[in-house]
Amino acid sequence: MVKGDKEPAPLYELRPPEWLPRTHVSGDVGYMGFFPPHPSDIEEKLSSKSVTEGLVLPVLVNAEHYSHQHEIRKRLMHEDALAALEDVMNQIFARKAESVPTIPPSSFRLPSRVTLNDAKRQAWFADLANPEIPLSKLGKNVPHGAKGHDLLDLLHTNDVAIPRAVWFLRVFGANETAGLRNRPSYNPTQYSVEWANVMTSYMKKQLAEIALPSAPRLVASIKQTFKGVLSDTEMRNKWISRFTYCLSLLRTFYAEGLVDNRTFLAWLVQQMGICNLAQAGFVVRLADEYLDGMLVSRALTRPFIEACLAKFVEIEGSPAKEFLPNTSNMLRNLITRAFVTLPEACISPRIHVQYGAVLEELLLDNFVVEGADNALQQNLQVLHQTVVDTLADVQKRNEAMLFQHLPPRVLGSLSSALSDIKLLNSISGKTDMTTVSLFDDSSEISPSFSRKLDFLLTWSVTPLQYGDHRPYAAACLLLIWRNKAEERAIRRDAPSPDGQIQDLLFDWLDNSDVAGDPGNLPAVALLFAQLVKHGLFSYGLYMQRLIARGETGLSFSDAQGSRHRQFLRWIPLHSSDTSLISQRKIILYGFRVRETPEDANEREIRKEIRAVMPELFGGTPQITEPLTTMFWKSCGTLLSAPRYEQLKTIKQWFLPLYKRFLISHTEPSFEIEGLILRVFTLSTIIMARVRSYGSILDMSLCTLEHANSSSLLTAVIETIRQHIEVWACMDRMQDVASALWAVHQTWRARGSQNRVLLKLLAEVDNDRYLEPAAREQMLSDISAFSHALFPSNETPDAVPSVLPEILVLATDPNPEAPSLLANSLWYKYMTSPDWAWKVWDNTVASLRQVPLMMEDVPGRRACALRYATFLLHVDQHLPRGFDEQIRSWFLGSGKNEVTALTPDAWDVVTFVLLYLICYGALTTTTILESLLYPVWQAGANVTSEEQAQSLETLLTSVNTLFEHLLLRDECGTGLPPVDVFEAQGLQTRRRDVFREPHFSTLVTNFPALVLIEQNRYLPEPLRVASMTLRRTICRVNVFRQGIYRDLDAVRLTFEKLLESQNVPDELHEPLVSALRLMLNDPGQDGPVNAAEWSSASSLLSPWKLAATSIEIRLTIKQLGEGMARESTRLAACASLDKLTTAVFYHCKSPEEADFVAEMITDVDRTVAGKFVNAGLRRIVDIFRETDSANKIESMTRLVSCAGEILRLLANIVAPFRKDASLPQLDQTVQDHLFAVLCAKIAEMTDLMMSLLQRPWNEDVSRGTQAVIFLARLLQFYLGFQGTWSQQARDLGEELCANLTRLALIHGAGEGLNLLAFPLIMDTLCYTLDEIPTDMKATVPYDPFRNYPEFNLSDLPSDMPPEYKARLRTMLPYVALNPVVEDLVYATRDASGTIVHAVPVQNRPWEWTEYLGDVPGAEPRGGADERAGDDGRPTVRNSASLSLELFEARLTGDRVIPAEGTALKDDLMAEENLRALQDDLYAEGAFRRDWRETRVSLNDAPTAPTARPSRSAEQEDSGPPLPGFGGHAAAAAAADARTSSRRPSPASSVRSAASGQLGSATSLRQSPAHPLSRLSVSTAGDVIDVDALEAGTSGSGSTNKRKAMGGIAEEDDDVQIVDGPMPAPSRASKRTKAKTAGKTTAKGKKK
Repeated sequence: MVKGDKEPAPLYELRPPEWLPRTHVSGDVGYMGFFPPHPSDIEEKLSSKSVTEGLVLPVLVNAEHYSHQHEIRKRLMHEDALAALEDVMNQIFARKAESVPTIPPSSFRLPSRVTLNDAKRQAWFADLANPEIPLSKLGKNVPHGAKGHDLLDLLHTNDVAIPRAVWFLRVFGANETAGLRNRPSYNPTQYSVEWANVMTSYMKKQLAEIALPSAPRLVASIKQTFKGVLSDTEMRNKWISRFTYCLSLLRTFYAEGLVDNRTFLAWLVQQMGICNLAQAGFVVRLADEYLDGMLVSRALTRPFIEACLAKFVEIEGSPAKEFLPNTSNMLRNLITRAFVTLPEACISPRIHVQYGAVLEELLLDNFVVEGADNALQQNLQVLHQTVVDTLADVQKRNEAMLFQHLPPRVLGSLSSALSDIKLLNSISGKTDMTTVSLFDDSSEISPSFSRKLDFLLTWSVTPLQYGDHRPYAAACLLLIWRNKAEERAIRRDAPSPDGQIQDLLFDWLDNSDVAGDPGNLPAVALLFAQLVKHGLFSYGLYMQRLIARGETGLSFSDAQGSRHRQFLRWIPLHSSDTSLISQRKIILYGFRVRETPEDANEREIRKEIRAVMPELFGGTPQITEPLTTMFWKSCGTLLSAPRYEQLKTIKQWFLPLYKRFLISHTEPSFEIEGLILRVFTLSTIIMARVRSYGSILDMSLCTLEHANSSSLLTAVIETIRQHIEVWACMDRMQDVASALWAVHQTWRARGSQNRVLLKLLAEVDNDRYLEPAAREQMLSDISAFSHALFPSNETPDAVPSVLPEILVLATDPNPEAPSLLANSLWYKYMTSPDWAWKVWDNTVASLRQVPLMMEDVPGRRACALRYATFLLHVDQHLPRGFDEQIRSWFLGSGKNEVTALTPDAWDVVTFVLLYLICYGALTTTTILESLLYPVWQAGANVTSEEQAQSLETLLTSVNTLFEHLLLRDECGTGLPPVDVFEAQGLQTRRRDVFREPHFSTLVTNFPALVLIEQNRYLPEPLRVASMTLRRTICRVNVFRQGIYRDLDAVRLTFEKLLESQNVPDELHEPLVSALRLMLNDPGQDGPVNAAEWSSASSLLSPWKLAATSIEIRLTIKQLGEGMARESTRLAACASLDKLTTAVFYHCKSPEEADFVAEMITDVDRTVAGKFVNAGLRRIVDIFRETDSANKIESMTRLVSCAGEILRLLANIVAPFRKDASLPQLDQTVQDHLFAVLCAKIAEMTDLMMSLLQRPWNEDVSRGTQAVIFLARLLQFYLGFQGTWSQQARDLGEELCANLTRLALIHGAGEGLNLLAFPLIMDTLCYTLDEIPTDMKATVPYDPFRNYPEFNLSDLPSDMPPEYKARLRTMLPYVALNPVVEDLVYATRDASGTIVHAVPVQNRPWEWTEYLGDVPGAEPRGGADERAGDDGRPTVRNSASLSLELFEARLTGDRVIPAEGTALKDDLMAEENLRALQDDLYAEGAFRRDWRETRVSLNDAPTAPTARPSRSAEQEDSGPPLPGFGGHAAAAAAADARTSSRRPSPASSVRSAASGQLGSATSLRQSPAHPLSRLSVSTAGDVIDVDALEAGTSGSGSTNKRKAMGGIAEEDDDVQIVDGPMPAPSRASKRTKAKTAGKTTAKGKKK
């Protein structure tokens, strides 16, 4: 083409409109009604004939002569003609089904919410109240604003009619829940619950306005006026109007489910229980109206009957009875109706006990009718007899649950032994372990030896015994026996006993409950550490045996752990055998573990030790403040680590480091000695916390060799003295004595003597360990030392009574003044025997002057420190120390001196005494015996207020001193000890108090504290302080160790005191209570399993047997005295009760239980309650002792043992059931019993399910007997009042579920049992009634809590009808709403079979009334929805309940009236008939064939009533779509239609193409699918964007055709879908459809 020439214009090609659908989905056959010209068309070819004569189409068929019957006949004669016809018809029907339009999506729209101003809102509500204004006019939108009570008040104020108000509230609620419906957790009835709460709170608010006048006050000056809402006429009318309107709304709401019936009825039951008498008149009428709804459920009826009975009794006892006859009669009526309808609601022992007589009288009186005819009287007699029989049955069942008919209990006796425990507890620091004969002399392993070994091992680890020495004693005793047995075996050439001992120890680890208790694991590890150390237990053989027997759960990678896993983890190794360590590591952690928790713990432990003692590792300690006694808390990992890491770190790492540290610091300097002292003290304290006493002893003996200073030597000696019992139990006293003797020899060679060393050496030797020559040398050295300090002189120097230089010391600031003064006084008066006594006397006199000389406390204590230092130097100049001199002073003239001390002076004196005790110059026992005990005795004997006032300061001061001496451990309080080093000295002196002979003195004076507490002349703070001291000292472990070491001393002390005539009778109970506190650990009280040694605390435990014998003896003596006197009878019974409780708890045989029965004679309620507690504890014990391997045998034993106890307990409480005041149970007993009972019932439920698989087995009947016993035990437990903890309530919920399962098991099938089922059901009712429900709580009242929930259809078909009926009353369901009753969702499976799904839930807030179209407006969805393309009215799915839920579908047929009716006037219907539509018409086949083949298609008369054409209505409408070719009337009709016509499958291609494509019948909607739809368009409709954005009013004024007509002008704004789109998925959203259409349209334009 030449440049510049224009390109020829392209040929114009006529294209169809984009909105025009294709004739066929897949075939290219053009568009419906669109036939563009083509050059090859005959009408496009010009010829002279066509020009002159016009275009004449040839006749294709000779209509006059041609007949196709011949061809048809030939085809029918063919073999497969009928099959072909069948196939054709099947295809016709299939295509017909495909062409039938689907039910359109729901077009229902809720009226939207709008926010109106007050005027418009008021006008809207005025229109709502106006019945002349249709709701369809108001249904476009509803005002938004008021809610709850305000909304109800607004409706009442405007006097809106009830139906219109219900419609408005329904729409209001539907809008409130609209945003929640798409949530997975949406509950359609939740808003009904909320609205029920609104209605009930609204009514409650109105009922609250009805108040009763309060009782008149006695104060005459106050005038009381009462004005009730019903007393004023105007207020009464307003109140009645509002309440009546509320009740009217409630009736409709209740009937339609707009208020949750269950919530409302529960509220009504609650109101009946809490309303006052004035409100009761309204509540009973409300209950009368809705009673039928309650009577279907026991959960509602039972509390309702109880509330009615309570209200009836209240009215009968009220002065207003005469004004409430109607209310009383209605209550009678309600109770009678409820009882007759549902007698199961009265199966409640609580109702029977409280209102049984009232109920019986009320029911029988209701059948007395005077003047009744014979027929009525006869019916009344029958009904009366029915009620009497039913009442008798109810009473019988209630009485059975109250245990009112049981046989008496058989009594027995109790015996026990104490020798072995007494022998073991008598071990002390002076005991020679070789003399303790626990085992027999026989060298053979006998059953007696095995039993005693088990006893010894348990004693060494049980928390019921006291003392850290026990594991060492057990290992030592076993080692001594093994050595003797091995010597005999060698002499007799017999096997060594090591193998048998190994087996016995393994069996104890494997089977002992005490060893298996996790709380005892540290003690077990300590015990076996000693056994491994002495070769009594082989760790390697232990691992080999576990592996050989295939023990599972040893590795920490196993989910289920074995008990031996922790034993392997904790028990330490005393050797460094690499193979043994590797084998242990592999067993516990596997092959591939490189780092174990032990490694991490060891690193952390070392880090903690380095932080505490940096000087041991070459560092410098950062001493910013004195160390406290709690410094060891910084070593948390060490303290909590298993014994394996503790011992390994200390023995293999720390001790070698310490020994090297000692060797490297041998220079005798003050700094080095202080460094060693610090490291030694801190190390021993930490080791004592982890009970590593063997390492402490090794460290102490090693330090003794390097002790060059007196302070370090004293620290080591105090450590040895503090744990002397442990060394004795280790049988290491020989080593200690030898080490002390060697140190003494070293110091003696240096020319110095140490009094503390010589004293300890003499005590340790005790004439047993030193050689005779060495002992003589020791005694000689002691004598020489004494003579050097106190030389004998026939004329000793007299010491003046007043030493002024001592008073001057208070003001002397010279730090050397105390030592210089002590040296000068000793030098002057060393020959005088009483010089130290006078020095102390003058010192005390000077201390009295210190508060007068100094006002500030720090200054006084600084002065006291100088005097204490002075006295400490004086002590060093005395051969026997200062202790004896101070003791004699306190017991002599010092009594008067201490009485005159003021509180400030006592502060100074206390400082001095504590300082001397910390440094060993004074013993704690001296202060207690010479000062504290005499003061206690004086306080106990105070008989006047003057005497009490004179002793107040002294008692307060000595109690404070006692607390510092024995109870306090902290430092830095301003008083000694100031640091941990001084505290060690105080601890050493403290331990002497709990050793003999000093502990017996403490026990003898211990009751004085009780007498001080009970002395009314003493001030209350002083009495409380004494009580605190007594209770605190009873918790000290070493105190209990001393108690159990010598129980006879305790017994003799209290027996002597109780027999004394000087002790009043009212003090016996406090004294015995104090004795119980001494004998029993307060932290171990409670019902526990006696087999679990770690937690057993009953006084009849084998480990408490010796203490129990003392308590029994004293308590029985006290009982004999107290029962004879009225004033002490209750106290005596209480003491006896506590004793028998402890005894009963450990009754493991009938013989032991006899002792309990013998003591049950004429006891009161309190004592009986304690007996019941004891019996229930025993039952808990039996429950826990059951064997899980054979559950049936175990349950049989449980029934036989616990059944006897249950009968005994029933006999105990039987006398108390008459007045409905049963004994009180302990809360702990309740919790434990209920827990084990729930667990056992759950276990039996599962067991019965498995047993019923073999119903012929006798185990089924035995299991049923066990279930019956458990139910009876539960009934007995529920009869007692108590507090239900949250844990008990949770267990109660599970218990109710298990009882329901047991009832179902015994109610049908092979497990049917006519005795068990009603018993279990009664027990279930009893349990449900006793689980507390607070009707006045702030949380919603829920009477259905814990009730069983299941469908009645799930019940077995062979269950008796009466059982089914009873189970129905237990279900927490109220009557179903009639709308959804027996209605379920259904689906179709792959084969088309209907499958029933869940029941249909009532959706009263979503199923809103359809009000129709607004008068004068187009229907919702637009004018296009008025009729289909063939003039038929389309199905409009415009109701709130979608048709898809009912699987509604179009058939394509319609019923046309017979000829002669409307058909003559409806030419459109006639045309449809001609168009071969599927219609049902009242004419024969021949007539229809004649009409359709003979009537001229061009004949199209216009009916007078025909609708105007579309073009007449809309000027901008699109061109008509042709139907059958040449049919003008049909074309005109097609022009007026909004959607394409669905032609018959027999139609021509063009007519078929005009039908809607892709309209296959959609599947049925899923039940969970929402009822509303976002779009109302069908698959074949053209999507109009403007129409889709219409509001919820649904007027449909936007016209689709009009939008189509404006495509050319508004093409950029409106996107038109090209052709029919496939039917969208129901799950698709509207936005997705719009996006798809838009994309397609753009593609077409390109």
